[in-house]
Amino acid sequence: MDRSLLLDLLMISWIVITVFLVALVVYRGTLSAKEDDQIFIDAAEQHHYREQLVIIDRIARLTKPIIALGILSGALLLASAGVWIYQGFMSF
Repeated sequence: MDRSLLLDLLMISWIVITVFLVALVVYRGTLSAKEDDQIFIDAAEQHHYREQLVIIDRIARLTKPIIALGILSGALLLASAGVWIYQGFMSF
């Protein structure tokens, strides 16, 4: 495989993964803004409590994909840097 093609594929993959990662982090931030730290409700307003449980569950479910995408994004960036440095040494 041509080295410049490999670098292009790595960089495109990194961009796609990083954009998806940023989108998930922004989505989690909007969910966190809707989360209340304390809720004082009576029996008639139990639906607010259930809504908060759903929000907390969504935030918890986003944690693992965000961590995985962060690690993958870092690995792709390091691989791209390694290929770029290798190409620089080979061009001397």
